[in-house]
Amino acid sequence: MSSLWRRRRKSGKSKEINSGSELTIPTHFRCPISLELMKDPVSLATGVTYDRESIDMWHDTGNTTCPVTNQVLGNSDQIPNHELRKMIQDWCVDNKSHGVERIPTPRVPLSSYQVTEVCSKIAAASRGRHDIKCRELLTKINNWAKESHRNKQCLVKNGIGAALAEAFARFSTEKYTNLLKEIMSALTWSFPLGEKGISDLKSVVSLHCMARFLKGDDLSSRRDTIFVLKEVVISSGDDDHELVEIEGIEETLFQVMKVPICPRATQACLVVIRHMMMVSQEKVTMRFVKLGLVDLVLEILVDGSKSVCEKSLVVLDVICRSGEGKESARRNALMVPILVKKILRVSDVTTELCVSSLWKVCLGGNGEGGLVEAVGVGGFQKLLLVLQLGCGEQTKEKATDLLKSMNVYKKKVECFDSSFRFNYISRPN
Repeated sequence: MSSLWRRRRKSGKSKEINSGSELTIPTHFRCPISLELMKDPVSLATGVTYDRESIDMWHDTGNTTCPVTNQVLGNSDQIPNHELRKMIQDWCVDNKSHGVERIPTPRVPLSSYQVTEVCSKIAAASRGRHDIKCRELLTKINNWAKESHRNKQCLVKNGIGAALAEAFARFSTEKYTNLLKEIMSALTWSFPLGEKGISDLKSVVSLHCMARFLKGDDLSSRRDTIFVLKEVVISSGDDDHELVEIEGIEETLFQVMKVPICPRATQACLVVIRHMMMVSQEKVTMRFVKLGLVDLVLEILVDGSKSVCEKSLVVLDVICRSGEGKESARRNALMVPILVKKILRVSDVTTELCVSSLWKVCLGGNGEGGLVEAVGVGGFQKLLLVLQLGCGEQTKEKATDLLKSMNVYKKKVECFDSSFRFNYISRPN
């Protein structure tokens, strides 16, 4: 019996329906996985009946066996057990006085044929610019997706994302703004889109439309757009130049970061910014530096979550590859203290990124001031710990280089506890 099975069984033992006195659910009405009252009983080829939601989750985790018999299933066909469902519904009605609500008759799950058909209709409506028809189809898709997780999976698996991406590209003018926002919202759960879908969203008209949404006042639209844009750039790789060619896109993304919508939107924005700097490093990085990205990223790092910190440090490390970026980082009083503080405090990834950025900022050029400051805030001790606890080869080399350079100052500088806060540091204007 798998660990998933044991967890479900353990959590379901105490599930009883109560109303003054205890009412026990008949054993054969309980799902063998969740041990809860079945709402949509379905039978597998082995003859064992489960609640549809529970057995779907079992299969979604990669299991190909029947949980009760442990037999390998030749197929995942599920036959609705109408007789048992009727018995459960009758039992619910009979025990209404005990607070039991009658389970509704379940909807028939979405089929691949239905999704393929609606994808064809969306394609036809978008090619003919029939926005009303497209909106009707979009409403149908959203209703299907809301009905169950299984429906949503069926939609994604059968290419709804690619159909929506094509529609977005074809309607990408201000005339259809409301429809485009609805499509964008649906796209947030429609990935992966496939090569054709990504190509449609990378088109010039689609990217300009997304940039327009990011500038707008509609927060939900901005949030949806940055989520979708993140997925697009992840799928595109680092050789995609369409986005960086949009005029003013750097300032648009900077403002999305500066006036945060939610942590996930901030993370998505950081991924997009990193992508742009990797595609056209020197030119794009200089634009972001002039906008004040270094200062903004450091502000985010002070109290950021693990995921936000990791993505912020990736961006900061890329910025520090350029001369302009390093100089901007050195001018910020928070730079060295934050990097030292985050070492060994968040994750192995953040430690490696902190060491990498410290190495870039403190060594070479005008980095001596950074070395003195790093020693003063406990950087020497932190780097020794990094080497003692173990790290990657590149991080080891950079930590060693920093320690050699810091050794000159460690007896001349008064050290502070590296867990300090930054209240005493003057932040840049």
